[in-house]
Amino acid sequence: MQALAERRRRAVKLREKGMRVNDVARECELSRGTVIAAHKAYCLGGWAGMALKPRGRSTGVGRRLAAEQEREVQKLIRDKTPDQIKMPYALWSRTAVMELIGQRFKIKLPVRTVGTYLVRWGFSPQKPIKKAYEQRPVEVKAWLDNSYPVIAERAKAEGAEIHWGDEIGLRSDDVRGRSFAPKGKTPVVRVNSKRENVGLISTALPS
Repeated sequence: MQALAERRRRAVKLREKGMRVNDVARECELSRGTVIAAHKAYCLGGWAGMALKPRGRSTGVGRRLAAEQEREVQKLIRDKTPDQIKMPYALWSRTAVMELIGQRFKIKLPVRTVGTYLVRWGFSPQKPIKKAYEQRPVEVKAWLDNSYPVIAERAKAEGAEIHWGDEIGLRSDDVRGRSFAPKGKTPVVRVNSKRENVGLISTALPS
C-alpha cells in the first residue's frame, strides 16, 4: 500500500506540471482512472485528502459470533473437555465446537467456518496427554522432598538398593485422536487409572 501511495503522489506532481493523463499513467505504472482519481482527491483535500483507506472489511465485520460469545467458547475449550459439559465427545473437534456453538447460542455454523474461527483464536489440533483422576501432585512432591531422602539415607546405611518401578500396558480407556487447544498448551484428557489392563511391570535403579 505504501508503494501505491508513492506512485499516486508522483502522478499528482506530474499532473500538476501539466503532463497528460495517459503519459502519467504509463510513467507511474497506474491505470488512467487511478491517476484521475488521485488528482481529483488532491484538488479537493490536498495531500491529506489522498490518504489511502484500508482495503477489505473491517475486523469483525461479517462474523456470526459476537466478541463475548467468542470469548465464552474459547474459555470452554481451554478449561473443559466436551464430556465435562455433557456433550457426547471426548475431544474438541471442529464438529464438537460447532455443536457447542449451536447449543449455547442457537447459531448454526458450517464446520469449515468453525475451523476458521479456531485458527483465528490461535487453537490447533493436538494429541492430548493423559492424567489420572487419582494423581495427587502436591502429595507426590511432598514425599519426594521429605520422605524419600530419609529412605535413601537408610538404604545407603544398610547397603540396600532402591528400585523405581514402572508399568506399561494396554488399557480399555485409551483415547485416540486430536483435540483443539491453544497453541503450545497440550490438552489433558482425564481418565480413570483403575480400569483393568494388561501390563508389564519393570524396575530400575535410580540414575
